Amino acid sequence: MKIFGFVLAIAAACLFTVTPQACASAPGEAQAASASLPLVSPIFGDNMVLQRGKKNTLWGWSQPGDKIQVQIGDKTASGVAGADRRWQVKINPPAVGGPYTIKIRGRETVELHNVLVGDVWLCAGQSNMAVSLRFARNAAEEAKAADYPEIRFFTAVMHPAYRHTDTVEGKWMAVSPQTADRVSAVAYYFARKVQHEMHIPIGLVIEAVGGTPAEAWASAAGVGTLKDFDVPLAQMRQFAASGAPEYGNFVMHWYDAYDIGQKGKWESPDLDDSGWKPVEIPGGFAELGVPTDPALAWFRKEIVLPNPLPAGTTVAFLGSIERMDTVYINGTWIGGSAWVENPRAYVVPADVLKPGRNVVAIRVLKSKPNGGFLAKPEDLRLVLGDKTAIPLAGQWKGKLSVDGRPPQPLPLAYENWPVMPTVLYEGMVAPIAPLAITGAIWYQAEQNSERGYQYRRVLPEMIADWRKIFAQGNFPFYIVSLPAFKQHSDVPVDGDEWAETRESQAIAAASVPNSCLAVTIDTGDANNIHPQEKQPVGERLALCALANHYGQKVVFAGPTLTSIEKLPGAIRIHFAHTDGGLVMKGAKLEEFAVAGDDHKWHWADARIENDTVVVSSSAVPNPSEVRYAWQSNPTATLFNGAGLPAAPFRTDTWPGMTESHRPY
Repeated sequence: MKIFGFVLAIAAACLFTVTPQACASAPGEAQAASASLPLVSPIFGDNMVLQRGKKNTLWGWSQPGDKIQVQIGDKTASGVAGADRRWQVKINPPAVGGPYTIKIRGRETVELHNVLVGDVWLCAGQSNMAVSLRFARNAAEEAKAADYPEIRFFTAVMHPAYRHTDTVEGKWMAVSPQTADRVSAVAYYFARKVQHEMHIPIGLVIEAVGGTPAEAWASAAGVGTLKDFDVPLAQMRQFAASGAPEYGNFVMHWYDAYDIGQKGKWESPDLDDSGWKPVEIPGGFAELGVPTDPALAWFRKEIVLPNPLPAGTTVAFLGSIERMDTVYINGTWIGGSAWVENPRAYVVPADVLKPGRNVVAIRVLKSKPNGGFLAKPEDLRLVLGDKTAIPLAGQWKGKLSVDGRPPQPLPLAYENWPVMPTVLYEGMVAPIAPLAITGAIWYQAEQNSERGYQYRRVLPEMIADWRKIFAQGNFPFYIVSLPAFKQHSDVPVDGDEWAETRESQAIAAASVPNSCLAVTIDTGDANNIHPQEKQPVGERLALCALANHYGQKVVFAGPTLTSIEKLPGAIRIHFAHTDGGLVMKGAKLEEFAVAGDDHKWHWADARIENDTVVVSSSAVPNPSEVRYAWQSNPTATLFNGAGLPAAPFRTDTWPGMTESHRPY
């Protein structure tokens, strides 16, 4: 995976690198916060957009019995703070447009300025929704042209929680060249197209956290019905009952319980490590007696830096590491990641380094026999601001902190970002409900891909949770089908995690009322899970909205399987959404495969006949099943006349590779 992926992760928060504090709330913080809740929830602020066409619920906190009055233009409404100190007022919005001032009067008066009335969309998911416009293709040109004062966005700060949370952090801003580096690229392209067609203000509430699974965004009641998450839910309840920090993941709690190096501050530059063993990095675990076993070890090395230190950014490059690393320089945390495939590239804060002696300490949790440092020696280096490289391979000192062999328990999961079920529902979704919204757009599933078959059950449960807590009926919910990723297979594959996940996304979109699938199979990057091509993604979500919510006569889907017809030695495939006819892109129709009763797949010859495709193969005299684009990175060649790609599909129901995979 490219370094771009790591840089992106910093923006997406907690995907690859997480501070020990970033995903945690200290014990007692929730109780302290309860006494200092604001008069007005932070989801409301200057520059916000109120939802048109329905009553808007505003809320906040005051002393029990206090009367609160809300005024917007010539509209007024009032409410009373309850015993829990929460007040809530429903008010009809003024006419579309603005700007307006909202006045909220209680024991104090709060005014919200430059408020518009239009449509509000919740934009959620993991890092591909979080990634900002500055990481998209043609970023500089796009940002320079991003002058849309009637598109407003609120980016919620990541907050995993084990119990109910009242507020989220964030700030409403208008899209401009100065703010474009902070707006989700997918959400921006979605809003730009909708506003261009509908000519109304658009508000975007962005709640996206890198690397998070769908169950983290669902309620305990919702995912609890699936029974697949009983073990992690029980462990999370134990952490909550004990008042433990709300990390939102399992590995940080495991460190707290078992890492003697953490307790002993082995990262300290003043630590006496004279009794540590000499080790060679890459490597190190064999010398500590755990060459192939799960283990947690600390490694320390002294480096000498020039005086004066060169100006510019210093980056520590450590290559890929299995399973998780935590890096300190001179006792200061500079990075940590559990994303195995991603080469580490940690920016070192300018005030951490000093001329002369510096101490680098790395904690590595290894889970596999060949784990630990995976890079070549030359890939381990500290690159100073003047591009001078200080080698980090070679002799270090090491010490075993935890021998992971039985009976030592290991964490349920190794990710160091929020992956526990429900923690983002409690910490980020619940605090903004029942904000009046038009609907939601959702870009997520990468983290669930190893359990792609299960996703068809998890996602509908999550959608039902959101619709219940927002209490606004079956609001629109539009889903991004995963783009192409990983290396292309030149032969048909039987099982494929991403293909099976896309199928589950399509099943969810077809079964959940008022939902829509935005197919992006013709986009993506084989080497980067964060493709730069975000404009087609946002615009195809916008087509879903324009056609299905706004009632515009636009094509919103590419060719979609409806049925097959078995012919002598061939199969005819019938499609819906063939607007403008079926179109082949490229020299020939590719990625169609057929199989007979032996379940063996062979590439098929394919040809377009009117609004159908006929497929056959000399290797399969009597084909019974057909697949299209059934791999992680297919060559998408079938489109409709409107330029939208055909959705990947299969007609068989044979077991896939993820059907029996459960996380716990």
